[in-house]
Amino acid sequence: MKSRTWLFDLDNTLHDASPHIFPHINRSMRQYIERHLGLDEEAATRLRQDYWERYGATLLGLIRHHGTDPHHFLRETHQFPDLASMVRFDPAVRHRLRRLPGRKIIFSNAPRRYTEAILAITGLDHLVDAVYAVENLRFRPKPMPAGFRALLRAEGLDPRRCIMVEDSLPNLATAKALGMKTVWVSTGLRRPPYVDLTVRSVADLQQGAARL
Repeated sequence: MKSRTWLFDLDNTLHDASPHIFPHINRSMRQYIERHLGLDEEAATRLRQDYWERYGATLLGLIRHHGTDPHHFLRETHQFPDLASMVRFDPAVRHRLRRLPGRKIIFSNAPRRYTEAILAITGLDHLVDAVYAVENLRFRPKPMPAGFRALLRAEGLDPRRCIMVEDSLPNLATAKALGMKTVWVSTGLRRPPYVDLTVRSVADLQQGAARL
């Protein structure tokens, strides 16, 4: 176990972004699309969702089809009135990561400034060895294999010695195809063949980690 490297997604994996953060980001992205592409609310919502489903990130569709400046987009859509009050985090996750053997790397599609802010708020910043946000991957977000390979090259990692911990199945499918072990953070009962372990929370990870 000590020779393994853990790759952790951030949102809805290490903290719960669904109640407050995701609705705020989705609204901000929709408003950005309305302003910069001249669409009404309904059309902007459809476009945002379509790009997210097709590319794994709304940003990638905007870059490819509209020449959107990714830095400007991320800065405009990740502004929060009080981020700390919006975070929902189980302290048991912090205790589990502290006791989990092996290197721990954050691998997120979110921008770096936001990622680092969440890690500081949750107290996870001192427990991780490296942070890879979407800027570090030249805006090639998960589930694109290019982003995974860029991280592996930068860290000198063998994917067969890595464990990807995620809430997103498409991202886990890519990780598995590259040779990683996979952990799905989910309350669902089904387990796709490319998922090695399912846990309800990262706080439960130690119980099944030996099977990996």
